[in-house]
Amino acid sequence: MAPGRAAGGRPRPRLDRQFLQRFLKIQTILFPTCSSKNTLMFLTLLGVALLEQLVIYQVGLIPSQYFGVLGSKDFYGFQKITTLALMLIVLNSMLKSFDQFICNLMYLNWRKTLTEYLHGYYFQGQVYYTLNILHEEIDNPDQRISQDVERFCKQLSSMARKVIISPFTLVYYTYQCFYSTGWMGPVSIFGYFFIGTIVNKILMSPIVSKLVIQEKLEGDFRFKHMQLRVNAESAAFYRAGEVEHMRTNRRLQNLLLTQRELIGKELLLYIGINTFDYLGGILSYVVIAIPIFGGIYNDLDPAELSSLVSKNAFVSIYLIGCFSQLIDLSTTLSDVAGYTHRIGELQEMLLKLFKKQNDCELQAKWNFGIVSKDKMVSSDTAFLLEQVSVSAPSEKLLIKDLNLRVAQGDNLLITGNTGTGKTSLLRVLGGLWESKLGNIHMLTCFGPHGIVILPQRPFFTDGTLREQVIYPLKEIYPDSGSADDERIQRFLELTGLSDLLLRTGGLDQPVDWNWYDILSPGEMQRLSFARLFYLQPQYAVLDEATSALTEAAENELYKICAQLGMTIVSVGHRSSLEKFHSWMLKLCGEGKWELTRIKKD
Repeated sequence: MAPGRAAGGRPRPRLDRQFLQRFLKIQTILFPTCSSKNTLMFLTLLGVALLEQLVIYQVGLIPSQYFGVLGSKDFYGFQKITTLALMLIVLNSMLKSFDQFICNLMYLNWRKTLTEYLHGYYFQGQVYYTLNILHEEIDNPDQRISQDVERFCKQLSSMARKVIISPFTLVYYTYQCFYSTGWMGPVSIFGYFFIGTIVNKILMSPIVSKLVIQEKLEGDFRFKHMQLRVNAESAAFYRAGEVEHMRTNRRLQNLLLTQRELIGKELLLYIGINTFDYLGGILSYVVIAIPIFGGIYNDLDPAELSSLVSKNAFVSIYLIGCFSQLIDLSTTLSDVAGYTHRIGELQEMLLKLFKKQNDCELQAKWNFGIVSKDKMVSSDTAFLLEQVSVSAPSEKLLIKDLNLRVAQGDNLLITGNTGTGKTSLLRVLGGLWESKLGNIHMLTCFGPHGIVILPQRPFFTDGTLREQVIYPLKEIYPDSGSADDERIQRFLELTGLSDLLLRTGGLDQPVDWNWYDILSPGEMQRLSFARLFYLQPQYAVLDEATSALTEAAENELYKICAQLGMTIVSVGHRSSLEKFHSWMLKLCGEGKWELTRIKKD
């Protein structure tokens, strides 16, 4: 592998210009306007942090005042300073707690804002399908949205207070240090910090790239467990526990090996951080000693000198502490950088896919209803394909120069051997894949009363029985009332699922089970048909939607489709399907196809 490159030939993520660009793009999402809620919370945190620094400065001066009153045995002054100290400590505790409270609120709001932003593009059209199925550049998009965003916002909120107050404290305490020690003090401290920054930058760079790899492997390990959970029954029938144990452990070992390497690299960073922390304590006294040994304070008595040393020590130590805090943030910054790259990569890909999808939709709208001059298309046409060629992602040619018109009342049966492109053709018709050549004219919209596609693998969301039937409708129309309940119950009865009402306790009774675990394959297909009947489209595209049912059940469901006035496009192998269709499109492989009218007995 070439130096500076990650797996797949991509550049390794680092603390570089790309990181800064991605980080700033995320900030524009978190802070969209000057009057946004996140901006106001950030400004509130800044105000609280500044007030806290004023209190801390007053608390820091108290030891020097104690030296003065104790040296002069001033009991009244001692009582006054002690009372003031207690008040300041209580106030400081309250301010610290309040700024931590604001940081926690910012974390929640940042996570909400960033996650909803990514969701807005992820669920737009078919972007989620393209990203998960057709693109391999972005690993584990679900992990990036659910886990990386959470960790990014958590780490960023933990840094927020220290980072926003640093410019103010550095300027103020630099001035105080210069006033107390002359130019030598601030120059020494700034030089110390400059060296520390360079060292930490060198130590952090390999940690960022390794962290990105670790998060990828973490997602792969989690996906393996999710894969087994979803397919637990199939794996159990195969008695595949041992082999899945081995494969899952292999992913765990890869993850742990990367984590060990990351821990080793972090060790050097921790050594650097701790070394600079302790050296800072010594440096503060060296800076104070410069004016003392230079004879500047020879005219002060021991009590006054002790008070002055205490005050100057606080100023110098606090200035060094400000720098040390920034150096201590190195490990947090390396985590933030790693998550920034992963979220930034996802954001860039989402925007790219969203733009591409919009361009395709604009092109589709431009061609809406426009066909060749020699084609006469009536208003009852759903699809019109002209010289369309379909290829698999592997570039294997499946269908070549297909001409096809699907009109209302002309039921179409698509047949062919496995791998000839039956489902691939439906993907093209459904807009999931692009055709390599030719024109596809969509003359009817998708959705209820338009075109509904039942995929080969039924999909059920989390929710009540009603939500499964009306899916993907967001909600029932308010004026539907009991009439809608009667429709759902009637369609459940027609599909042979009346007992589901008893098992679930009603249409709107929340259930805590996984529908895939509760329903048999046949019941899942029946429930899909209940959904189809409820949506009642003009055109129903069925991809082997009755493969788990008996021919008798299949006949009943197809008859109901006909009674509801649906035009059917079916993919299937059974000869029993032919009587429900007018045309047969046979895919022969290697791009060849045959379209024939089905003869009725």
